[in-house]
Amino acid sequence: MTPPVLYLLGSAAPPVLYVDGVVRDAQARGWDVCVGLTPTAATWLENQLPQLEELTGRPVRVQPRRPGVSDGWPPADVTILAPATLHTVNSIALGLTLSWVSAYACEAIGKGWPLVVMPCVNSAYATHPQFGRSLEVLRGAGVEVLFGVGGFVPNPPGQGRPVEYPWHLALGAAERRAGRAP
Repeated sequence: MTPPVLYLLGSAAPPVLYVDGVVRDAQARGWDVCVGLTPTAATWLENQLPQLEELTGRPVRVQPRRPGVSDGWPPADVTILAPATLHTVNSIALGLTLSWVSAYACEAIGKGWPLVVMPCVNSAYATHPQFGRSLEVLRGAGVEVLFGVGGFVPNPPGQGRPVEYPWHLALGAAERRAGRAP
């Protein structure tokens, strides 16, 4: 029996610096993990990309693949997009495909694929009127959004705690979405 496939997609917020630990945790839970990053997140993790590829056994996706060229990724059973910045959340809610990560999330919504989004924004960004509308749009489209109680709770600007980002909540939601949770 092949393990279920988890796409772990991240944008440039400080918790992405710890994505290798999340990959290991997901693998310990029985997932086959594929990692995709926004271009800025990939720049932040530039020195870790070879280790992530070795850890997952697959290339880290940042750019769209060329037509007719396989990326070596199996189809996902569920996708986690975390951390999701203000830009990424608003982009996917508005259907803007400025990065491969946003484009994939938009396609997942359109095709009804299981998608979990956990934002990572400070409390100032969280008050932007478009952010609240974007969360409503995503939830209305069937995306499981982990924000507020039971998800990511924003900190005041400059007081982030990236080590405390609740990755376990995203992994738990992915397990539920894939029908693997008790």
